[in-house]
Amino acid sequence: MRASEKTWFGQPRGLTILFLTETWEKFSFYGMRALLVYYMTRQLMMEQQHASLVYGLYTAFIYLTPVLGGVIADRWLGRRKAVIIGGSIMALGHFMMAFEGLFYPALGVIALGNGLFLPSLPGQIGSLFAADDPRRGSAYNVYYVGINLGAFLAPLICGALGEIYGWHWGFGAAGVGMLVGLCIYLAGQRYLPQETLREADRTPTTAASAEQGLKQRFLLLAGVGLAVVVFRIAYEQTGNTLALWINTSVDRRLAGDWSIPATWFQSLNPMLVFLLTPPLVAFWIRAARRGREPSPLRKMASGACVVAIAYLMLAALSVWADGAGAQVSWMWLALFFFVFTAGELYILPVGLGLFGRMAPPRMAATLIAAWFSAAFAGNLLAGVAGTAWARISHGQFFALMAGATLVAGGLLLLLDRPMRRLDPSLTQAPAETRP
Repeated sequence: MRASEKTWFGQPRGLTILFLTETWEKFSFYGMRALLVYYMTRQLMMEQQHASLVYGLYTAFIYLTPVLGGVIADRWLGRRKAVIIGGSIMALGHFMMAFEGLFYPALGVIALGNGLFLPSLPGQIGSLFAADDPRRGSAYNVYYVGINLGAFLAPLICGALGEIYGWHWGFGAAGVGMLVGLCIYLAGQRYLPQETLREADRTPTTAASAEQGLKQRFLLLAGVGLAVVVFRIAYEQTGNTLALWINTSVDRRLAGDWSIPATWFQSLNPMLVFLLTPPLVAFWIRAARRGREPSPLRKMASGACVVAIAYLMLAALSVWADGAGAQVSWMWLALFFFVFTAGELYILPVGLGLFGRMAPPRMAATLIAAWFSAAFAGNLLAGVAGTAWARISHGQFFALMAGATLVAGGLLLLLDRPMRRLDPSLTQAPAETRP
């Protein structure tokens, strides 16, 4: 693969293949997720607290299994085989969701397949570039847009099929999306980097000082992961308690008697990712040219604070609605998602790029899996936090979520100086903003 070969935003063709594969994988994941809480509470007749716990456990294990899957991919299977095997298992799980009696086994099968798939696909991004290629960091921004393209389409298609024609149609469409992603990946193999198993065997032994540097790097990244765990307690409420609030407390009428389906609002976040990413990256590039671009951890801390503002807005709206005995206009919800997404873009793609940038080549999938492991703990705690939804007022709940994101922002600021001391290049045009 030639680094000069360009097909999309000046990036290698292999990135286009990874982008489209991830788009359809996320179509399947978010398509099923858009229906999950509604399916449990309406079809399976689960109580809200139980449904929130199941949701939290499922989304948590989606991000736990990659820890083992990344090691298996790096050491034995190879990332290509891991993507193919994992994607096939996930497709099977999505089709199993169409059968009510296979509900819990289907969730387990999807989580297992995801363990191989999730770290192995972005683990191939770095191999598309030379170590000094300035496009390397910005590739993660492109990849993040692919994630959100699938997340945007999924609620519109799978959500509508599930709510209008039946749950099995929505879950089946998610399975078809996974198969489409696998077909794209298989068709684009020639554009992906060649790999050999156990790349570590060909890597020269590092000096003791370098090993010590790696330990410091891993400890700091573990601290970043801890902050992201706290952040995700609030972030992951969008598919859990926020979905329930939208269904009961938001006036979704648009024209006449027609109301916007509740699942469609879950497309607002990824749609806004498309709209906000280009001007945001352009802003970072201009700031870098002036020498004023913040370090990755300062960006992430800023993003956490912006998400806190979004949740404080929901808290105020909930207090007003409870006092007035009225529903909140859907336009306020759209404003919430605008602010929420702006904050998200400062923290999640930047964090993924930071972990990818600091990963040794022989540990690419493993270290990226460590980034996703933060999502495991965050989703698990988000599910536990969701059980408080029925015990306290909605305004109090959203205020607690704002507090969690502020704590995460504070932790990230504390880690900023040690991280910049370890890697001084982080203060100079971070990779995720270079053209």
